[in-house]
Amino acid sequence: MVLHDDTHCPVQRGYGFQVIAIAALTITVPVEGAVMSKSCLSLIGSMLAGLLAACSSMPSAQDAQQRQAAYVAAAGTPVRSFRLVLGDGIYSWEPLDDTQLVVYTRPTRAYLLDTWPCSGLSFTNRVGFTSFAGEVSVGFDKVLTARGYLPCAIKQIRPVDLARFKLEKEARRQADVVARDSPGAAPAPAASH
Repeated sequence: MVLHDDTHCPVQRGYGFQVIAIAALTITVPVEGAVMSKSCLSLIGSMLAGLLAACSSMPSAQDAQQRQAAYVAAAGTPVRSFRLVLGDGIYSWEPLDDTQLVVYTRPTRAYLLDTWPCSGLSFTNRVGFTSFAGEVSVGFDKVLTARGYLPCAIKQIRPVDLARFKLEKEARRQADVVARDSPGAAPAPAASH
């Protein structure tokens, strides 16, 4: 995105421009005494503030590893298949890495899928599945990520106990808080009301 153009950021008196690239954001900044309008400066400020807010809301690698560990701990014994509700499709999904994803068929039902290494799984915007009569099966069906990527074979399907997942996630969060507060200290007792 180039912020300098005649409609958004007119530049008065300018001798040249310097292009600054920050992640996927490109800003053209006037140099050598050029003056930008206040609306242009506020637009640049808003864009930079939005970029910083987006970066701060992204989960850290440690958070992602903790979520993955919580899902793995809450996953049950492997099953041969799961059923997609016809017409509803997938309720939600979350990639954990390039070999695992969690698929919610309903808000209260989730499955942890292990795949062979799957290009694009970590960053794709949508997923799909091959299936037969609404049934997604191990060894037969595949995860579809995006055009240009090969379908990913499903190695294993495990149902996720969502109540246990919630407890695992909370326990890992609590352990992280204790570790950050003071190394070696026991967790503080809960206050009673």
